[in-house]
Amino acid sequence: MPETLLRNTFHVPAPPAAVRAHLSEPASYVGLSPLVVEVRDVRREAGLIRYVSVERFRFLGVLRHDNLARVTLWSTEDAVEGDVDSPGGIRLAYRFGLSARDGGTEVADELRLRAAFGPLLGYAARQARAVQLARAAVLTARAPAL
Repeated sequence: MPETLLRNTFHVPAPPAAVRAHLSEPASYVGLSPLVVEVRDVRREAGLIRYVSVERFRFLGVLRHDNLARVTLWSTEDAVEGDVDSPGGIRLAYRFGLSARDGGTEVADELRLRAAFGPLLGYAARQARAVQLARAAVLTARAPAL
């Protein structure tokens, strides 16, 4: 199965514990990812959170598709991690490494994407990279409220 790795590191002017708490809540991903418009069926288990993420895609500006992805989320002292199982054979593993730096948090955002075939991986990687870069801006803007 083809795969690709995407990385982005950025600074958030909020303490690591606040950033970790925010990234550990499924509802925080609405708007944090420009594609995520809703989270559903949140289940909390020992050390894990499972939920359905509703990702909205628009094609040609008029056609709308809501993609229902199953997400498993967990956190440690220095990271928030997750696995996403999306329809169409796309798998995503992500990790937000969190470290104290310059009065805030350095976030090392890493996404590993796998897809059933190359062209699908290319499309998914372009979408994921756009989301990854937008997420840095949104999380930074949310920092005062964390």
